[in-house]
Amino acid sequence: MTSIITGDIINSRKTTTQNWLVPLKKIFSKLNTGEIFRGDSFQVEVNNIEETFLIALIIKSTIKINKSVDVRMAIGIGNKEYDAGNIKESSGEAYINSGKAFDSLKKQTLTIKSPWKELDEELNLALELGLLTMDNWTPNSAEFVKTSLNHLDATQKQLSEILQISQSSVSERRKRSGLNEILKLEKRYRKLVSSKLTR
Repeated sequence: MTSIITGDIINSRKTTTQNWLVPLKKIFSKLNTGEIFRGDSFQVEVNNIEETFLIALIIKSTIKINKSVDVRMAIGIGNKEYDAGNIKESSGEAYINSGKAFDSLKKQTLTIKSPWKELDEELNLALELGLLTMDNWTPNSAEFVKTSLNHLDATQKQLSEILQISQSSVSERRKRSGLNEILKLEKRYRKLVSSKLTR
């Protein structure tokens, strides 16, 4: 099984392409996968399904560092029936689920479609609530979340040094960004997916 994130940049014309394209390509480079097409749309494969939601959070926080710009994404989980060596030409349940979920997006900016209906129902309901915070991240909050997700074991002192802000500002940004609650959701995603994969 594998997972596919299909996405596009919201309001991409409100900033220069380089502002979101360069950091997005850096994420793809670390994953050793990812394709950008139609200017501001993309697909990325995450083989470690348990990591997929974390990757989606990193992408969202990275994009939202740019004011007025956001990203819509759909995570599709399932089998990979044909591997063409690139995302555009490969196919299977994960690709279909990701595409269908992406096409169903309206106001919600992140959704999940997997082979497990009960998992989708729980996580998509939680996402609806979580996105009330995530969709309203300021550039400072987004930068804080991105840095925290890329340094999950960092202490408050270490984060203050990386971001060059005071420890009290780290604490304030953690609260404003809802990071603690978002990490609980990420942990729940891992637990649910792991339980399905080990059956």
